[in-house]
Amino acid sequence: MFTERQALPALARTAIEVALDARPAGGGPQLAGTDDADWLQVKAASFVTLTQQGQLRGCMGTLAAHRPLIEDVQHNAVSAALHDPRFAPLNAAELCRTAVEVSVLSAPEALPFDCEADALARLRPGVDGIVLEYGRLRSTFLPQVWEQLPRASDFLFQLKRKAGLPGDFWHDSLRLQRYTVDKYLETA
Repeated sequence: MFTERQALPALARTAIEVALDARPAGGGPQLAGTDDADWLQVKAASFVTLTQQGQLRGCMGTLAAHRPLIEDVQHNAVSAALHDPRFAPLNAAELCRTAVEVSVLSAPEALPFDCEADALARLRPGVDGIVLEYGRLRSTFLPQVWEQLPRASDFLFQLKRKAGLPGDFWHDSLRLQRYTVDKYLETA
């Protein structure tokens, strides 16, 4: 029986293998018991991140829980592998050198602030994932992004750029939400 820590990355990898028609001989990892595990049937939001030698190779997810966790992870795994617009689709030959990470998100909560300096002071580096919204523009960084952008000012600057805004942009109608994640990594 897989533990929660093992099951989520294994489910993500299996979904990618199926999508790439790359299941190993013998059917790959056995995920007996995961289809009816109660915790996998709870509606939850997740992101699946793919890396190769520590470099991002794909990352897709959902911010709002709207389907069972098992379905969300499988869908986001295939999306990260085949539909991340920043990368060419993953091919079967790459899969063996691709690490899979699954992040399960808490419900986002509004992050109140009076000005940009106040917003920066309220960010919790290494803890918060942030959703930035301005009009129809929206972006998010998972808490793991703090590893590359440890300064709050750099984190927010790049988050604005990801949304399609200038890094030095600020407006009173800009909104921020925060969330945390439970992170699940493949084990060797």
